[in-house]
Amino acid sequence: MFLWESIAFGPIHSRRLGSSLGINISPTDVKICSFDCIYCECGWTLTKEILPSRFAPADIILQAIEDKLKRCREEQTHIDSITFSGNGESTLHPQFPEIIDRLTVLRDHYYPGTAITCLSNATQLQNEAVRQALLKIENPMLKLDAGLPSLYQLINRPTIPVNLEDTIAGLRAFHGQFIMQSMFLKGEVDGIPFDNSSGENLAAWLEDVRLLRPRKVVLYSLDRETPAKKLIKIYINDLETIAEKVRALGIEAQVYE
Repeated sequence: MFLWESIAFGPIHSRRLGSSLGINISPTDVKICSFDCIYCECGWTLTKEILPSRFAPADIILQAIEDKLKRCREEQTHIDSITFSGNGESTLHPQFPEIIDRLTVLRDHYYPGTAITCLSNATQLQNEAVRQALLKIENPMLKLDAGLPSLYQLINRPTIPVNLEDTIAGLRAFHGQFIMQSMFLKGEVDGIPFDNSSGENLAAWLEDVRLLRPRKVVLYSLDRETPAKKLIKIYINDLETIAEKVRALGIEAQVYE
């Protein structure tokens, strides 16, 4: 388990995005998230109260990003994606829409043509300003790990009043203009065995994919240490089988090991 100690980090090699310049607009000393996922590389969400005062102001964040972009350009560093990830859920930042607007200006100046990506758990999509901000960037990558409400609660463990129905409603508002990212895994949590890659859950998830029609679905499994210990990776052949079911719906699907 680890936390990013800076606002701008990398570029690092990303399985999904290539050379990715990471942007952490969450606090650097604690994970702030609306989920407490059993597989999160940052560990459990120990701070459940989401206080705006915990976040750095937009001016400080944008200055750190500009300094990093300037240095990368001077060093002729290749960047495929400027990526919001970091220590929690980026869309919880109270100035997230402003940060997106100002980052777009910086990107156009220092790295024109480079994609802006946001890895999001899709819990803030009922907020119109957040949703519109995500629609402005090239790659809003929005999470859907479960098709059944029971597995949504078991895997993602929301820390705010949000459920699977809310998430689906928020995703529908994108009218397909997003990339869906889905983690597949199995194992046991609190004595409850589960597998989101098969059976009733997979059928329900595929139905959601059919209705939402994202422009692409990204499928992956465990790659790093997890806070819950009895978790099992879904291997690439099984992920490819799921991807083929997505492609049969006429939707692009990509699998990452």
